[in-house]
Amino acid sequence: MDRSTHLDIEELKMTREQYILATQQNNLPRAENAQLYPVGIYGWRKRCLYFFVLLLLVTMIVNLAMTIWILKVMNFTVDGMGNLRVTKKGIRLEGISEFLLPLYVKEIHSRKDSPLVLQSDRNVTVNARNHMGQLTGQLTVGADAVEAQCKRFEVRASEDGRVLFSADEDEITIGAEKLKVTGTEGAVFGHSVETPHIRAEPSQDLRLESPTRSLIMEAPRGVQVSAAAGDFKATCRKELHLQSTEGEIFLNADKIRLGNLPTGSLSSSSASSSNSRQTVYELCVCPNGKLYLSPAGVGSTCQASSNVCLWS
Repeated sequence: MDRSTHLDIEELKMTREQYILATQQNNLPRAENAQLYPVGIYGWRKRCLYFFVLLLLVTMIVNLAMTIWILKVMNFTVDGMGNLRVTKKGIRLEGISEFLLPLYVKEIHSRKDSPLVLQSDRNVTVNARNHMGQLTGQLTVGADAVEAQCKRFEVRASEDGRVLFSADEDEITIGAEKLKVTGTEGAVFGHSVETPHIRAEPSQDLRLESPTRSLIMEAPRGVQVSAAAGDFKATCRKELHLQSTEGEIFLNADKIRLGNLPTGSLSSSSASSSNSRQTVYELCVCPNGKLYLSPAGVGSTCQASSNVCLWS
Protein backbone atom coordinates (compact mmCIF):
# COMPACT_ATOMS: atom_id res chain seq x y z
CA MET A 1 0.00 0.00 0.00
CA ASP A 2 1.48 3.32 -0.96
CA ARG A 3 1.73 6.32 1.28
CA SER A 4 -1.08 8.35 -0.27
CA THR A 5 -3.58 5.68 0.50
CA HIS A 6 -2.44 5.46 4.09
CA LEU A 7 -2.93 9.19 4.52
CA ASP A 8 -6.43 9.07 3.15
CA ILE A 9 -7.42 6.40 5.69
CA GLU A 10 -6.05 8.42 8.59
CA GLU A 11 -7.95 11.54 7.40
CA LEU A 12 -11.17 9.56 7.29
CA LYS A 13 -10.65 8.32 10.86
CA MET A 14 -9.95 11.84 12.10
CA THR A 15 -13.02 13.22 10.36
CA ARG A 16 -15.22 10.45 11.95
CA GLU A 17 -13.83 11.11 15.42
CA GLN A 18 -14.40 14.84 15.10
CA TYR A 19 -18.04 14.24 14.02
CA ILE A 20 -18.66 12.00 17.00
CA LEU A 21 -17.14 14.47 19.42
CA ALA A 22 -19.10 17.37 17.96
CA THR A 23 -22.32 15.40 18.21
CA GLN A 24 -21.74 14.47 21.86
CA GLN A 25 -20.98 18.07 22.76
CA ASN A 26 -24.28 19.23 21.26
CA ASN A 27 -26.26 16.63 23.29
CA LEU A 28 -24.70 17.59 26.61
CA PRO A 29 -26.95 19.86 28.78
CA ARG A 30 -25.79 23.33 29.31
CA ALA A 31 -26.27 23.98 32.99
CA GLU A 32 -25.44 27.61 32.86
CA ASN A 33 -28.15 28.58 30.32
CA ALA A 34 -30.93 25.88 30.99
CA GLN A 35 -34.40 26.79 32.62
CA LEU A 36 -36.60 24.08 34.29
CA TYR A 37 -40.44 24.03 33.55
CA PRO A 38 -42.38 21.54 35.82
CA VAL A 39 -45.07 19.50 34.07
CA GLY A 40 -48.31 18.26 36.01
CA ILE A 41 -50.63 19.35 38.93
CA TYR A 42 -49.04 19.95 42.27
CA GLY A 43 -50.06 21.40 45.60
CA TRP A 44 -53.66 22.33 46.58
CA ARG A 45 -54.90 21.81 43.02
CA LYS A 46 -53.90 18.18 43.18
CA ARG A 47 -55.65 17.72 46.52
CA CYS A 48 -58.85 19.37 45.19
CA LEU A 49 -58.82 17.10 42.16
CA TYR A 50 -58.50 14.03 44.35
CA PHE A 51 -61.37 15.33 46.56
CA PHE A 52 -63.73 15.84 43.59
CA VAL A 53 -62.87 12.43 42.20
CA LEU A 54 -63.61 10.87 45.61
CA LEU A 55 -66.89 12.83 45.90
CA LEU A 56 -67.97 11.70 42.43
CA LEU A 57 -67.19 8.10 43.34
CA VAL A 58 -69.24 8.34 46.57
CA THR A 59 -72.18 9.91 44.64
CA MET A 60 -72.11 7.12 42.10
CA ILE A 61 -72.13 4.50 44.86
CA VAL A 62 -75.08 6.21 46.62
CA ASN A 63 -77.06 6.48 43.36
CA LEU A 64 -76.42 2.86 42.60
CA ALA A 65 -77.54 1.85 46.10
CA MET A 66 -80.70 3.98 45.84
CA THR A 67 -81.52 2.50 42.43
CA ILE A 68 -81.14 -1.03 43.78
CA TRP A 69 -83.29 -0.13 46.80
CA ILE A 70 -86.07 1.35 44.60
CA LEU A 71 -86.02 -1.71 42.36
CA LYS A 72 -86.28 -3.90 45.45
CA VAL A 73 -89.06 -1.92 47.12
CA MET A 74 -91.15 -1.42 43.96
CA ASN A 75 -90.60 -5.05 43.03
CA PHE A 76 -89.52 -4.38 39.47
CA THR A 77 -89.37 -7.48 37.32
CA VAL A 78 -89.26 -8.24 33.64
CA ASP A 79 -93.08 -8.68 33.72
CA GLY A 80 -93.98 -5.44 35.47
CA MET A 81 -93.80 -3.56 38.73
CA GLY A 82 -95.18 -4.74 42.06
CA ASN A 83 -98.81 -5.82 41.67
CA LEU A 84 -98.81 -4.50 38.11
CA ARG A 85 -98.20 -7.12 35.44
CA VAL A 86 -98.00 -6.46 31.73
CA THR A 87 -99.49 -9.33 29.72
CA LYS A 88 -100.43 -9.88 26.10
CA LYS A 89 -104.09 -9.03 26.82
CA GLY A 90 -103.33 -5.84 28.75
CA ILE A 91 -102.40 -4.80 32.26
CA ARG A 92 -103.17 -6.96 35.28
CA LEU A 93 -103.42 -5.57 38.82
CA GLU A 94 -103.39 -7.83 41.85
CA GLY A 95 -104.41 -6.77 45.34
CA ILE A 96 -105.54 -3.27 46.37
CA SER A 97 -104.71 -0.46 43.94
CA GLU A 98 -105.13 3.28 44.42
CA PHE A 99 -105.60 5.79 41.58
CA LEU A 100 -105.01 9.45 42.43
CA LEU A 101 -105.81 10.75 38.93
CA PRO A 102 -108.50 9.80 36.36
CA LEU A 103 -108.27 6.32 34.89
CA TYR A 104 -109.16 5.83 31.21
CA VAL A 105 -109.67 2.20 30.21
CA LYS A 106 -111.76 0.25 27.74
CA GLU A 107 -112.63 -2.69 29.98
CA ILE A 108 -112.18 -3.61 33.64
CA HIS A 109 -112.86 -7.12 34.94
CA SER A 110 -111.78 -9.19 37.91
CA ARG A 111 -110.45 -12.69 38.13
CA LYS A 112 -112.85 -15.58 37.79
CA ASP A 113 -112.57 -16.55 41.46
CA SER A 114 -112.83 -13.08 43.06
CA PRO A 115 -115.20 -10.09 42.88
CA LEU A 116 -114.39 -6.62 41.59
CA VAL A 117 -114.48 -3.98 44.34
CA LEU A 118 -114.40 -0.22 43.69
CA GLN A 119 -113.86 1.71 46.92
CA SER A 120 -113.54 5.42 47.70
CA ASP A 121 -113.54 7.57 50.81
CA ARG A 122 -116.16 9.83 49.19
CA ASN A 123 -118.05 9.01 46.00
CA VAL A 124 -117.53 6.48 43.23
CA THR A 125 -118.59 8.04 39.92
CA VAL A 126 -118.70 6.30 36.55
CA ASN A 127 -119.15 8.58 33.52
CA ALA A 128 -119.97 7.72 29.92
CA ARG A 129 -119.22 10.18 27.12
CA ASN A 130 -119.79 10.25 23.39
CA HIS A 131 -117.23 10.86 20.65
CA MET A 132 -117.55 14.61 21.18
CA GLY A 133 -116.72 14.34 24.88
CA GLN A 134 -120.24 15.17 26.04
CA LEU A 135 -121.57 13.43 29.14
CA THR A 136 -124.28 10.91 28.18
CA GLY A 137 -124.57 8.84 31.36
CA GLN A 138 -123.41 8.98 34.97
CA LEU A 139 -123.62 6.59 37.90
CA THR A 140 -122.69 7.96 41.33
CA VAL A 141 -122.47 5.83 44.47
CA GLY A 142 -122.36 8.10 47.51
CA ALA A 143 -122.69 7.84 51.24
CA ASP A 144 -126.36 8.88 51.21
CA ALA A 145 -127.70 7.80 47.82
CA VAL A 146 -127.02 6.04 44.54
CA GLU A 147 -127.77 8.33 41.61
CA ALA A 148 -128.03 7.46 37.93
CA GLN A 149 -128.38 10.13 35.25
CA CYS A 150 -129.16 8.86 31.76
CA LYS A 151 -131.89 8.85 29.14
CA ARG A 152 -133.04 5.36 30.05
CA PHE A 153 -132.17 3.10 33.00
CA GLU A 154 -132.64 -0.67 32.65
CA VAL A 155 -132.13 -3.72 34.84
CA ARG A 156 -132.01 -7.01 32.92
CA ALA A 157 -132.10 -10.65 33.96
CA SER A 158 -128.79 -12.51 33.82
CA GLU A 159 -130.22 -15.61 32.15
CA ASP A 160 -132.32 -14.45 29.20
CA GLY A 161 -131.67 -10.70 29.19
CA ARG A 162 -135.29 -9.90 29.94
CA VAL A 163 -135.96 -6.36 31.17
CA LEU A 164 -136.85 -6.50 34.87
CA PHE A 165 -136.95 -2.75 35.48
CA SER A 166 -136.73 0.23 33.15
CA ALA A 167 -137.25 3.94 33.72
CA ASP A 168 -137.22 7.01 31.50
CA GLU A 169 -138.85 10.45 31.47
CA ASP A 170 -142.23 9.07 30.35
CA GLU A 171 -142.78 5.86 32.30
CA ILE A 172 -141.40 3.22 34.65
CA THR A 173 -141.79 -0.41 33.61
CA ILE A 174 -141.44 -3.42 35.92
CA GLY A 175 -141.08 -6.65 33.97
CA ALA A 176 -140.72 -9.08 36.88
CA GLU A 177 -143.27 -11.84 37.32
CA LYS A 178 -144.17 -10.58 40.79
CA LEU A 179 -143.85 -7.19 42.50
CA LYS A 180 -143.65 -7.63 46.26
CA VAL A 181 -143.86 -4.76 48.75
CA THR A 182 -142.94 -5.87 52.27
CA GLY A 183 -143.20 -2.54 54.09
CA THR A 184 -145.61 -2.23 57.00
CA GLU A 185 -147.23 0.86 55.46
CA GLY A 186 -147.55 -0.73 52.02
CA ALA A 187 -147.13 1.21 48.80
CA VAL A 188 -148.17 4.86 48.40
CA PHE A 189 -149.15 6.17 44.95
CA GLY A 190 -149.73 9.87 44.40
CA HIS A 191 -151.83 9.32 41.27
CA SER A 192 -153.80 6.57 39.58
CA VAL A 193 -152.65 2.96 39.29
CA GLU A 194 -153.65 0.91 36.25
CA THR A 195 -153.64 -2.87 36.59
CA PRO A 196 -155.84 -5.66 35.21
CA HIS A 197 -155.62 -7.79 38.35
CA ILE A 198 -155.14 -7.23 42.09
CA ARG A 199 -154.51 -10.42 44.07
CA ALA A 200 -153.39 -11.17 47.60
CA GLU A 201 -150.86 -13.83 48.51
CA PRO A 202 -152.11 -17.34 49.31
CA SER A 203 -153.72 -17.59 52.76
CA GLN A 204 -153.70 -13.79 53.05
CA ASP A 205 -156.55 -11.28 52.96
CA LEU A 206 -156.80 -8.53 50.35
CA ARG A 207 -157.73 -5.20 51.85
CA LEU A 208 -158.45 -1.91 50.08
CA GLU A 209 -158.64 0.96 52.54
CA SER A 210 -158.82 4.74 52.54
CA PRO A 211 -158.21 5.89 56.14
CA THR A 212 -159.49 9.48 55.82
CA ARG A 213 -161.35 9.74 52.50
CA SER A 214 -163.58 7.75 50.20
CA LEU A 215 -162.77 4.60 48.28
CA ILE A 216 -164.09 4.68 44.74
CA MET A 217 -164.13 1.76 42.31
CA GLU A 218 -165.22 2.60 38.78
CA ALA A 219 -165.37 0.60 35.58
CA PRO A 220 -167.27 1.48 32.37
CA ARG A 221 -168.27 -2.13 31.71
CA GLY A 222 -169.09 -3.17 35.26
CA VAL A 223 -167.57 -3.95 38.65
CA GLN A 224 -167.77 -7.54 39.85
CA VAL A 225 -167.09 -8.60 43.42
CA SER A 226 -167.15 -12.33 44.05
CA ALA A 227 -166.52 -14.48 47.14
CA ALA A 228 -166.47 -18.07 45.98
CA ALA A 229 -166.02 -19.71 49.38
CA GLY A 230 -167.01 -17.05 51.87
CA ASP A 231 -169.32 -14.18 52.75
CA PHE A 232 -169.60 -10.76 51.18
CA LYS A 233 -170.14 -7.96 53.68
CA ALA A 234 -170.72 -4.27 53.09
CA THR A 235 -170.72 -2.22 56.29
CA CYS A 236 -171.12 1.52 56.71
CA ARG A 237 -171.85 3.93 59.50
CA LYS A 238 -174.54 6.02 57.86
CA GLU A 239 -176.31 5.08 54.65
CA LEU A 240 -175.75 2.33 52.10
CA HIS A 241 -176.95 3.26 48.62
CA LEU A 242 -177.63 0.75 45.85
CA GLN A 243 -178.43 2.69 42.69
CA SER A 244 -179.04 1.65 39.12
CA THR A 245 -179.79 4.49 36.71
CA GLU A 246 -181.19 2.41 33.85
CA GLY A 247 -181.39 -1.20 35.01
CA GLU A 248 -182.69 -2.96 38.08
CA ILE A 249 -181.37 -4.23 41.39
CA PHE A 250 -181.70 -8.00 41.45
CA LEU A 251 -181.46 -10.01 44.68
CA ASN A 252 -181.28 -13.75 44.07
CA ALA A 253 -181.02 -15.99 47.14
CA ASP A 254 -182.85 -18.78 48.92
CA LYS A 255 -183.49 -16.48 51.86
CA ILE A 256 -183.62 -12.68 51.98
CA ARG A 257 -183.64 -11.09 55.42
CA LEU A 258 -184.17 -7.46 56.33
CA GLY A 259 -183.28 -6.90 59.96
CA ASN A 260 -184.07 -4.03 62.31
CA LEU A 261 -187.01 -2.77 60.26
CA PRO A 262 -189.32 -0.43 62.15
CA THR A 263 -192.72 -1.80 63.13
CA GLY A 264 -195.83 0.23 62.67
CA SER A 265 -198.45 0.39 65.44
CA LEU A 266 -202.15 -0.27 64.86
CA SER A 267 -205.05 1.73 66.18
CA SER A 268 -206.58 0.75 69.53
CA SER A 269 -209.58 -0.98 67.94
CA SER A 270 -207.41 -2.99 65.59
CA ALA A 271 -204.89 -3.78 68.30
CA SER A 272 -207.60 -5.19 70.62
CA SER A 273 -208.86 -7.49 67.93
CA SER A 274 -205.38 -8.89 67.11
CA ASN A 275 -203.73 -11.54 69.17
CA SER A 276 -201.48 -10.59 72.08
CA ARG A 277 -198.55 -12.39 70.51
CA GLN A 278 -197.89 -11.33 66.92
CA THR A 279 -195.66 -13.63 64.84
CA VAL A 280 -196.56 -12.66 61.28
CA TYR A 281 -195.97 -9.21 59.85
CA GLU A 282 -196.70 -7.50 56.60
CA LEU A 283 -193.96 -5.65 54.68
CA CYS A 284 -195.05 -2.15 53.79
CA VAL A 285 -193.46 0.65 51.79
CA CYS A 286 -193.78 4.37 52.41
CA PRO A 287 -194.10 6.79 49.47
CA ASN A 288 -190.47 7.78 49.95
CA GLY A 289 -189.39 4.15 49.63
CA LYS A 290 -188.90 3.38 53.32
CA LEU A 291 -189.78 -0.18 54.41
CA TYR A 292 -191.49 -1.05 57.65
CA LEU A 293 -193.40 -3.93 59.21
CA SER A 294 -197.02 -4.00 60.07
CA PRO A 295 -198.78 -6.73 62.03
CA ALA A 296 -200.53 -9.03 59.59
CA GLY A 297 -204.30 -9.30 59.68
CA VAL A 298 -207.16 -10.64 57.61
CA GLY A 299 -206.58 -7.80 55.16
CA SER A 300 -203.75 -5.34 54.59
CA THR A 301 -202.80 -3.38 57.70
CA CYS A 302 -200.25 -1.02 56.05
CA GLN A 303 -202.73 1.84 55.90
CA ALA A 304 -203.67 1.38 59.54
CA SER A 305 -200.04 1.47 60.72
CA SER A 306 -198.78 4.16 58.37
CA ASN A 307 -197.64 6.34 61.25
CA VAL A 308 -194.03 5.22 60.49
CA CYS A 309 -194.11 7.13 57.24
CA LEU A 310 -194.96 10.34 59.07
CA TRP A 311 -191.62 10.33 60.90
CA SER A 312 -189.48 9.35 57.97
